[in-house]
Amino acid sequence: MVFNFFKKKFGKNKKKEEVEKQIVETEAEIKGESGKASEADTIPGPDSPSQEAMETDTQVVPEPEPVPEPEPEPEPEPEPEPEPEPEPKEADQVDPVVSNAADQTEAPDTGLFNKLKSGLSKTRKVLNTDISQLFSGAIAIDDDLFDELEELLVTSDLGIDISMDIMDRIRKKAKKLETPEQLKGVLKEELLNLFSSGPVFEPEESQAQRPHVIMMVGVNGTGKTTTLGKLAMRYTQEGKKVLIAAADTFRAAAIEQVEIWAERANAGIVRHKEGADPAAVAYDAVEAAMARNVDVVLIDTAGRLHTQKNLMEELKKIKRSVNKKLKGAPHEVMMVIDATTGQNAISQAKIFNEAVGLTRISITKLDGTAKGGIVAAVSSIIDLPIAYIGVGEAIEDLQDFDPRRFVDALFD
Repeated sequence: MVFNFFKKKFGKNKKKEEVEKQIVETEAEIKGESGKASEADTIPGPDSPSQEAMETDTQVVPEPEPVPEPEPEPEPEPEPEPEPEPEPKEADQVDPVVSNAADQTEAPDTGLFNKLKSGLSKTRKVLNTDISQLFSGAIAIDDDLFDELEELLVTSDLGIDISMDIMDRIRKKAKKLETPEQLKGVLKEELLNLFSSGPVFEPEESQAQRPHVIMMVGVNGTGKTTTLGKLAMRYTQEGKKVLIAAADTFRAAAIEQVEIWAERANAGIVRHKEGADPAAVAYDAVEAAMARNVDVVLIDTAGRLHTQKNLMEELKKIKRSVNKKLKGAPHEVMMVIDATTGQNAISQAKIFNEAVGLTRISITKLDGTAKGGIVAAVSSIIDLPIAYIGVGEAIEDLQDFDPRRFVDALFD
């Protein structure tokens, strides 16, 4: 190719020797110029045929350099992090079989106990913090200490009479008391002694005679109808057939409220029009229960003030009419008490007990706004067992009352 180049440059008439001589000289010049250009790092002239090749080389060389750069990018993709993730999933698929089985037996008890403790927070603060403070600074166990302790018990809604009785018994044991824990132990036993020794709940009673009739009574706003609805759901969940008597014909929307609870509990309902005779509703409900082979009849009555004698007489009439249809009914007269009413709940229970003969008591709204001392006070003064306590709005928040568990929740 070099020969052809110089052939065209010097013409066709030149001799071959001269052409070859010119080729040798030109090649030497080219080599010398290219060597100088490389040493000085200068760009060759436009006549140099290697300029384009050099430019193309410089353009091609940097292009493969970015090629290895994306190589580290795929490295984080196969990170070991996603590999351990499936491992715990496999363990979780096996472990829950055991953990769930444990939760089914332990979680409900601990959950309900914690709700009870939180609901009794006000009383727990009095019986724990303040009593411990009484012993701070090595204060002597004397009459001044007992006076302060008695005041704390009164403020927990135990009442003056009960608090004084407890303190009289504690004073007799004072010589053996040295620490707050010993004092708390004595208080626990004294509080347990306040509760009625009657049965807390006997399921056999409701099966002794069918239908088992329960009459619900209480003052307006205590949660009586709500408690009735929760009991209906309890009984239906136990497989019992339940019928509700909507005998509160005075309060607006009372019948509709009972209907909602009956639907939730999958229970039957007997209702009359608003303003009808409550005794007639209760009578028809018992009659229907006997015909339908119902297990439990729950009679909802109008909430009323214990000072309204004519309404209290209406309760007596309901009780008489039910007993006329089914001898021995109602088998239970359960009063619902609002724990936030404090000592006023005791006077309510006394009058209702005199009017219709209460058999058991349920105490609601023990959800942190009330003081738990009223529970022990009512049971002690009225001498009736506490059937249920309400510590929240949910169905499961209506708990069977256990005196020892209740007292433990006050202190632990």
